[in-house]
Amino acid sequence: MKVRLGNGYDVHKFGPGDHVVLCGVKVPHDQTLMGHSDADVGMHAITDAIYGALAAGDIGRHFPPSDPQWKGAASEIFLKHAVQLARDAGFVISNVDCTMVCEFPKIGPHADAMRATLADIMDLPIEDISVKATTSEKLGFTGRGEGIAAIATAALVAP
Repeated sequence: MKVRLGNGYDVHKFGPGDHVVLCGVKVPHDQTLMGHSDADVGMHAITDAIYGALAAGDIGRHFPPSDPQWKGAASEIFLKHAVQLARDAGFVISNVDCTMVCEFPKIGPHADAMRATLADIMDLPIEDISVKATTSEKLGFTGRGEGIAAIATAALVAP
């Protein structure tokens, strides 16, 4: 059996708005995340983790921010593409783990909805998906409340 691991990392800064989209879930907040697409930092990190496991570059290679067709795009498009590439290469996604780094909004109350959304998009059992959060103890840009960072790991296996 062949096993591949990949990691992904993404950041987005806050801007004016009334919610953030994290792992496909609209979370009420007094700001939004800024980006070329919907700025779903969690889904972007997971997408890059899958691309990394496949040695297929990063999200920008597949969906360049310079391409206007991706302006405001739902990150589900990017994740579905990465999942399909993994399947086309003969891999099964074993599990995904995503950690969001932020002081706010609080992730815990929304984590199960995020897991369910990701499970649906990736066609995986919910128990194979982990979403959690930590703070940066008020240090750095996340600690100052300037944005959110996400780190993800994906394990792929080829039976």
